[in-house]
Amino acid sequence: MSAQQPDPFVQYYANESAKESTLQRFAAIKTSVERVARACGMSGESWTVADIGCGAGTQSAMWARDGHRVFGLDINGPLIELGKQRAQQAGLTIDLTTGTATALPWPDASMDICLSPELLEHVPDWRQCIAEATRILRPGGVLYLSTTNKLCPVQHEFDVPGYSWFPQSLKRRYERLAVTTRPELVNHAQYPAVNWFTYFGLRDYMKTLGFDCLDRFDAAALGSPSGAGGLALGVIRATPLTRAFGHMCTPYTTVYAVRKR
Repeated sequence: MSAQQPDPFVQYYANESAKESTLQRFAAIKTSVERVARACGMSGESWTVADIGCGAGTQSAMWARDGHRVFGLDINGPLIELGKQRAQQAGLTIDLTTGTATALPWPDASMDICLSPELLEHVPDWRQCIAEATRILRPGGVLYLSTTNKLCPVQHEFDVPGYSWFPQSLKRRYERLAVTTRPELVNHAQYPAVNWFTYFGLRDYMKTLGFDCLDRFDAAALGSPSGAGGLALGVIRATPLTRAFGHMCTPYTTVYAVRKR
């Protein structure tokens, strides 16, 4: 794409990554991951953090600002360059590199925390993404996954109401449109979502790899919420049925996977 025609996907995420709503969302993720890590026995004040699919490094910067050693990776080179510029301007040391989540450049058991937000849905070989994150994660470390939720009719991947519940054949049709004649359906993303998950399916898969898993409700309960929020959380976690209903009401599948020691 020429200099006169900047990549609309890069422009979109350059703007989105700097929005207050994005900062608040990543800050909430950071708080919840830290809470789970502490509850599961992780000690120390400085951890080694991998931000896989880091985009322009917004979340990486939050961890680096608090003194953690941060490594970020994304397949989009221009976004990585933007992240480097922002880190330099902020006086932060972050190791940002262009690469693929299916072949991470870091050594085995080198990370305390692995962050993989909104990534698995975009990679056809999502199991290899998890295998690589597992490889680099130390025993006792936490892998954070957030991805699509096929239980919930609300989603933020395709500009099509109820898309999560569409049959696979119809989803494949929209995927083809998104990379040919209708790129606006996915905000001009180079890699539109092709995988749809449930928490329960991902939890069971992670168990086979040696992880104990918490969902978003378990993680929230670690914060000892009170009042109406605490009451609602207690109701959701009370039975498998109410927990399943809770997952139907959340657009993203979220898994906090703790690697067994």
